[in-house]
Amino acid sequence: DWQPDEQGLQQVLQLLKDSQSPNTATQRVVQDKLKQLNQFPDFNNYLIFVLTRLKSEDEPTRSLSGLILKNNVKAHFQSFPPPVAEFIKQECLNHLGDNSSLIRATIGEWGARRPPGTPPNPKFTFLSFPGILITTIASKGELQMWPELLPQLCNLLNSEDYNTCEGAFGALQKICEDSSELLDSDALNRPLNVMIPKFLQFFKHCSPKIRSHAIACVNQFIMDRAQALMENIDTFIERAWGGLGCKGRDDLGECEGWGGGSLRGMIWGVGRRGRGGPGRGSHLPPCAPQYMLQRTQDSDENVALEACEFWLTLAEQPICKDVLTAHLVQGGGSQRDDVMLQYDDIASRYHPPPPQGDVEEDEAVPDSEQDIKPRFHKSRTVTLAHEEQRGGDGDGEGGGGDDDETLSDWNLRKCSAAALDVLANVFREELLPHLLPLLKELLFHLEWVVKESGILYSLGVSLTPPPPHAGGGCMQGMVPYLPELVPGGVRCLADRKALVRSIACWTLSRYAHWVVAQPPELYLKPLMTELLQRILDRGGGVQEAACSAFATLEEGGGTELVPYLSFILDTLGGGFGKYQHKNLLILYDAIGTLADSVGHHLNQPEYIQKLMPPLIQKWNELKDEDKDLFPLLECLSSVATALQSGFLPYCEPVYQRCVTRGGKTLAQAMMYNQHPEQYEAPDKDFMIVALDLLSGLAEGLGGHVEQLVARSNIMTLLWGGMQDTMPEVRQSSFALLGDLTKACFVHVKPCIAEFMPILGTNLNPEFISVCNNATWAIGEICMQMGAEMQPYVQMVLTNGGGIINRPNTPKTLLENTAITIGRLGFVCPQEVAPMLQQFIRPWCTSLRNIRDNEEKDSAFRGICVMIGVNPGGVVQDFIFFCDAVGGGVSPKDDLRDMFYKILHGFKTQVGEENWQQFSEQFPPLLKERLAAFYGV
Repeated sequence: DWQPDEQGLQQVLQLLKDSQSPNTATQRVVQDKLKQLNQFPDFNNYLIFVLTRLKSEDEPTRSLSGLILKNNVKAHFQSFPPPVAEFIKQECLNHLGDNSSLIRATIGEWGARRPPGTPPNPKFTFLSFPGILITTIASKGELQMWPELLPQLCNLLNSEDYNTCEGAFGALQKICEDSSELLDSDALNRPLNVMIPKFLQFFKHCSPKIRSHAIACVNQFIMDRAQALMENIDTFIERAWGGLGCKGRDDLGECEGWGGGSLRGMIWGVGRRGRGGPGRGSHLPPCAPQYMLQRTQDSDENVALEACEFWLTLAEQPICKDVLTAHLVQGGGSQRDDVMLQYDDIASRYHPPPPQGDVEEDEAVPDSEQDIKPRFHKSRTVTLAHEEQRGGDGDGEGGGGDDDETLSDWNLRKCSAAALDVLANVFREELLPHLLPLLKELLFHLEWVVKESGILYSLGVSLTPPPPHAGGGCMQGMVPYLPELVPGGVRCLADRKALVRSIACWTLSRYAHWVVAQPPELYLKPLMTELLQRILDRGGGVQEAACSAFATLEEGGGTELVPYLSFILDTLGGGFGKYQHKNLLILYDAIGTLADSVGHHLNQPEYIQKLMPPLIQKWNELKDEDKDLFPLLECLSSVATALQSGFLPYCEPVYQRCVTRGGKTLAQAMMYNQHPEQYEAPDKDFMIVALDLLSGLAEGLGGHVEQLVARSNIMTLLWGGMQDTMPEVRQSSFALLGDLTKACFVHVKPCIAEFMPILGTNLNPEFISVCNNATWAIGEICMQMGAEMQPYVQMVLTNGGGIINRPNTPKTLLENTAITIGRLGFVCPQEVAPMLQQFIRPWCTSLRNIRDNEEKDSAFRGICVMIGVNPGGVVQDFIFFCDAVGGGVSPKDDLRDMFYKILHGFKTQVGEENWQQFSEQFPPLLKERLAAFYGV
């Protein structure tokens, strides 16, 4: 019933009109006047009155009144007198359906596109100014103080006035987004139980915008499986399809692309609701796949993208295969058409960045600095080789995931690639009869755009897993066809179009593991020859793709590449004279990977002369603060390890620069910690890379590094690095400590009393890689210290025993912990053996598949010595010891004798009959190996 004073109303109106003046002096006066008027609580009544009642005023004036009121509500609503607050609330509800286009402004554009497979959010939220005020008040924690709001908004949905209905829906949608948990709580008496059925009524509304609002409101509760939604899930699914319409387009574009998104959200929710069996395929109407295929080819890319994302989510559900089998042919063809829509942007989650456009010769064009992604060095983690694989298992505390670029550049082409990829993993070989005829047609198509899409999506994305893993996609079923397809792909490497050449490089790299397993003359040599030519291509994008692809081939090829090293090094060396900045960084990686793959075979004078001069030239050109030092140092670390003594002529300046750079970083960190207001925090990545290169030098040079260590303060650098606050610095420091212990323990030993407590503190699995490297370093120290390790036995066993018995400990950490415990028992058996029973079972299971090497040898010697001291400690878990012993391929003769005595001693002690019963538990292969090697 509040009414304004006429004079006061005119004063407010004049102020609002003056505030639209561009004159600075007038604006200053307006701001001062606003401050004065805000001292009067009913000033906000005037503002809401102008916004909602004075429809004769011009729209900018009314809009400005609402904007000022919104800011006041946001800042001071809790201090409004109750009558003022109530008047504003009621006016908002009464005027949600304002007819003014400006008052019904478009606000709240959403940010970056979500990752694929997550429920959708609207691109825009349409709210009237009263709706904005309502949601602003609600966001101030007033929902509980405004109990009539939600019922009144739900009632307004029934209004015959379209604007009122849409205005109420806009407010409800924003409230659902901001307060989803509160709406499903006892604090509000669970209003969702009423709201969800209400929203579902509007899934079949005649207006696409109203349907969109209703779907968006419900979608907020899919991921959390709100009880109110689960109780109405059948209605939700049936009406969701009704709202989208399986008959045709159904104004999907007017829904701002929500159609596909609502279906993805629907599938996501149904697949996880745990009711009526996994997924309940009956909830997906028969027309659904065909309808979504049509939408995937929609001329509106937003609609097509939302529809395409539907397949990503469906592929995660158990119902996928049953639902899509009848649509397999249409699915493959449709996705292939879609991926050709945007051939300017090479796609795939695993693919390196593409050349921009179809530029044939751009090798002389300097790179733009913003095109070069920041590089982050990954600290060295010590791993053990396994019988069934090369390298480590990738354990670490970072975890994987899509990078920002993958999400920010998400588009229809990438989504189609991902969709084909996940569908290939669902159908595997069953997809091949439908794709292979298309594939052969596309590989030799005269139109290069068609050929490029065929190479990428049929051969590259959907048929193989990302390297180096095997067995995903349709790879196994592809094997019989590869002798024909791989040569076809190799011919595409010489195509006249740069984009075809670059995509062929990447695609063929995914078959590297198959190629290297065949006779070299058939596939490896032709592929390698053509890839090396592409490394020196005229196009920068092709150079990049070829260099990355060759690095993948190096990883798979290993020592198979040794006969071709001269040719390879000539080509890689040629890249130093051709490459621009960006590709030069990739070249460093290719050279480092080659060194890792062929190892000591690189240590030949001819190869060293080809390899080292250009690397050392770049090393001398770069300043200490240059970020390009990161990839170059990483490369040199691998090269130094591979060249071993062959690196001696180059080692001293490299070594001294790394020690100096690391010490400088430590000093900067100390000054920053003491006076953060005066100094900047140093970039510790430089120190990490320097420490890792020093590790590579110590590992490669072995005892030759002793003279360098003697003339430097590297132990001071180690002492500081091992105590740094940054885990990655400690991780690299412990790796270096282990390598120096192996190479020149005479310089490490005087520091052991100071180093061991630091190592013990870092036996903390919260930082997996730090703990892993500290554990490994202790094991190396054990082998050098011998019985002098006695003072540290309790510290190591207390922490190590906890780690090896800890659930879900990463494999690499388990293995290194087992090795270190075994080595500690080898040098201090009397002190460690009494605790044998506490760790023997996880110890054996951790090391059963480790490849035979010096570390495994010393650890098993330790366990044998401890069994000799405390045989009762292994009796309960003797079967695990048998399994670990039987997993060895070729232990040394004296170690084999130790195994023989323990096995026969146990057999003699229990008797022949009991041993037969005991050995019946063995798997057939283990029983066979123990009988063959040890006669038991």
